[in-house]
Amino acid sequence: MTYELIAFFMFLSMMLTMFTGQRVFAAIGVVGVVAAALLWGPGGMELGFSAGMKLMKWYALVTLPLFIYMGYLLSESGLAEDLYKMFHVWMGGLPGGLAVGTIGLMVIISAMNGLSVAGMAIGATIALPELLKRGYDKIMVSGVIQAGSSLGILVPPSVVLVLYGMIARQPVGKLWLAGAFPGLLLAALFTIYIIIRCKMQPELAPMLSPEERNVPMREKLKLLRAGIIPFLIFFLMMGLFIMGVTSLVESSAIGAASALLAAWYKGRLTKEVWNRTLEQTLGITAMFMWIIMAALCFGAVFDGLGAVKTISSIFQDKLGLGPWEILILMQISFIIMGTFLDDTAMLVIVAPLYIPLVRALGFDLVWYGVLYTITCQIAYMTPPFGYNLFLMRAMAPPEIALKDIYKSVWPFVGLMIIGLVIVMLFPQIALWLPEKVAVRG
Repeated sequence: MTYELIAFFMFLSMMLTMFTGQRVFAAIGVVGVVAAALLWGPGGMELGFSAGMKLMKWYALVTLPLFIYMGYLLSESGLAEDLYKMFHVWMGGLPGGLAVGTIGLMVIISAMNGLSVAGMAIGATIALPELLKRGYDKIMVSGVIQAGSSLGILVPPSVVLVLYGMIARQPVGKLWLAGAFPGLLLAALFTIYIIIRCKMQPELAPMLSPEERNVPMREKLKLLRAGIIPFLIFFLMMGLFIMGVTSLVESSAIGAASALLAAWYKGRLTKEVWNRTLEQTLGITAMFMWIIMAALCFGAVFDGLGAVKTISSIFQDKLGLGPWEILILMQISFIIMGTFLDDTAMLVIVAPLYIPLVRALGFDLVWYGVLYTITCQIAYMTPPFGYNLFLMRAMAPPEIALKDIYKSVWPFVGLMIIGLVIVMLFPQIALWLPEKVAVRG
C-alpha cells in the first residue's frame, strides 16, 4: 500500500469515527496513534506522548485558560447589561439604532472575551428581548445577533487565533493584531447594512419614542461610565501589550485580574458567579488542550507520510491549479465542513494538510490565519448545520422559529464573504498592524 493511500485511509477513518458521535479529540488522536503503531511499530506509540510533552512546553498556552476565565467572569457578572443601556440611549436615534448598538456591544464583548458562544449568550439574553419588545423585525435581529457574536473569534483576544497559532507555530500576538482591522471592517459592514436597510424599510426597526430619545446630556454622559471599566480592562490587557510593555502571557494575566477586580468593584463577585466561571473555564480549557494534543499527534503522522507534498503535487502538477485557485478551494472546503463541525474541529482536521500547503504556496501564515477565522465565521452561520444557528435556536424565544433563523443569516453571510474577499485582495488590512507593532511573546 502506498503512503498516499495510507494517508487517505487515515483521513477517511477519522471522518467516519467522528460521524459515530465520538469526541473530536478522541477521533483524531486515536486514529493518529493507531496509524503510527501500525506503520512504525511500538516506537510509533510514542507520538502521542511526544505531542503531550510538546504541549506542556508551550508557555503561550497559559493564555488560554486566563482569557477564557476573563470572558466568562465578565459575562456572568452582568457587565454587558450596563453596556447595552449605554448603547440604548446613545444609538437610539439612528435608523435601526438599537441593532447598531447591539453590534457595538458585540465588538466590545469580543474585545474582552475571545469566544463567540459568550457573545451569543449575551446577545440572546440581553439584546434580543429588548429589540423584540421595541417592535424590531424578528428575522433581522436574529441575524444581527448571530453576526455580531461571530466577531468574538476574530477581534483580539481571539481564543480561536490562539489555537491556530499553537498549531501553525505562529506568534499569537501577531495573529491578534492581524485580526483587529478585519474584525472592525466586518463590524462596519454590518452597521452600514443595518442603517441603509432600516432607512429603506422603517417598519423593520421602529424609532424610539421622543421621550426616550430626548435624554438630557448629563444623563447620557453619566451612562458613558458603563464603558469605563471595559475600556480600562482592554487598555491594561491589549494597550500595554501593543506598546511592548507586557508579553502575551502577562497581558492575559492582567486581563483575568482586571476582570476579577471589576466584578468585585461592581459587587457582583458572588459564590455562584465564581463557581460557574470556574466550571466553564475548566471545561473549555480541557477541551482545547485535548484537541491540540490530538492534532499534533495526527499531524506528525501525516508529515511522516509526506501527504502534504502529495496533495500539493496533485493540485499544482496534475490539475494545473495556481496558488490562488488552491487557496479559494481551501476556503470553500472550510465553509462546507462548517455545516457540521465547529471551528476547532475544522482546524485540527485540516491543519496537517492546509498549513504546510499554504506555506508551500508562498502565502503568509498570519494572513491565512485571519482568512481561516473569517471563513469559520461564515461556516458558523451557513445552513443547514451552522454552529451559531443551533445556539441561536436554543437561546431564542419560541416565536423565532428555526426557519426564521435560517432566513436571517443570508444578508450577513453575504457581507462576510465581501469582507473575506476584501482581506484576500488587500492583505495589508490584516498585515499592516503586525508589521508596524513589535510585540513581546
